[in-house]
Amino acid sequence: MQTQEIITFTIVLAAIFAYINHRFIKWPPTIGIMALSLISSIALATFGSRSLISEKALQLVNSLDFQDVLMNFMLSFLLFAGAIHIDLGKLKRERWPIIILATLGILLSTFIVGGSVWYLFKLFGLPIPFIYCLLFGSLISPTDPIAVLSILKEAKIPASLELKISGESLFNDGVAVVIFITIAEVARSGTGDFSFPLAAKLFAQEAIGGLLFGGLLGYIGYWAMRSIDDYKVEVMITLAIVMGGYFIAGKLHISGPLAMVIAGIITGNKVRDGAVSTTTLDYLDKFWELIDEILNAILFMLMGLEMLIIKIDNTILIIGAICIVIILFARWVSVVIPISLLRYKIKFERNAVAILTWGGLRGGLSVAMALSLSTAMHRDEFVLITYMIVVFSIIVQGLTIGKLAKKLKTSDG
Repeated sequence: MQTQEIITFTIVLAAIFAYINHRFIKWPPTIGIMALSLISSIALATFGSRSLISEKALQLVNSLDFQDVLMNFMLSFLLFAGAIHIDLGKLKRERWPIIILATLGILLSTFIVGGSVWYLFKLFGLPIPFIYCLLFGSLISPTDPIAVLSILKEAKIPASLELKISGESLFNDGVAVVIFITIAEVARSGTGDFSFPLAAKLFAQEAIGGLLFGGLLGYIGYWAMRSIDDYKVEVMITLAIVMGGYFIAGKLHISGPLAMVIAGIITGNKVRDGAVSTTTLDYLDKFWELIDEILNAILFMLMGLEMLIIKIDNTILIIGAICIVIILFARWVSVVIPISLLRYKIKFERNAVAILTWGGLRGGLSVAMALSLSTAMHRDEFVLITYMIVVFSIIVQGLTIGKLAKKLKTSDG
């Protein structure tokens, strides 16, 4: 499939699903589009294996490297678009819950999931080395910023709690990627032993480097936009921050996702301090909102179509169903412990644990990391399980988080 065909087929399908959802189903866009894409994939695989549409859909999925498309292209735009609308003042007030949930919470979840899955596979007579189970724990533990931010727009929850969830999801992907890379290096070395100096070096290089570089990008962009008054050029500067900054971060081997989050927060807050005209601000907001909506539609449509090429195994399906419960339990523990540690100094919203647990959605980031595994790392098994968890998370949890919040009558304070 040629590049023009890939782009055309992708945009047309995403537009069709977005229209059907908006016109008839009226679910949150990401959920509706993914559900339609998933149903279409199942229908094509079952009834239309020889049709032209089925062939084109298969060609599209086989032509695209989902892991590469998301990690090296879409993620930078989506994280920047989400971060540019975050209020830095409010973020500072919630900084400790966000930091603890995005670090301690991820580590707790990684080891709980890793240990549980290792035992589960052993129980089914399919032993998998612990290091690979831990690797799976690291890729499935982060709450996905793309899924969370888009669905939270539709859920009626307190602003402070929404900021905790969205802030955590924006930052914990960078932490999770560092943990994932560290464990993957250990797995590839064949020793199975953790090297804490290596882990510390990787964390400092990836995470801290990404934070500092993101700050530099944000201030360079702010300075450039402040010195002119032309909305077309200023919008182009933000594009350069994202595309150029993410590219350079990759070359420097630092966290591009964290760099985009920080750059987005700084850019979004600085330009609202009178650095740009109201016309420029209006165009910036509308441009990045449009980018966010379009790429989200494409991403979740592609996630649904991935069903066409995922290898199905009945035993792994049963293990995957059990893993959904394990993931929810791990999320609950990774929320309860940090909140228990912080309750003495910070007042949390009523029923915060329940909302944070059920609102911890998994998405494309987990799928992309699972697809990056090699066959020796039990890629086929973990891709199917990851896909099951993500589908459940987005469709079931995403559709019910608003209703849960309303039922629990969560309040600020």
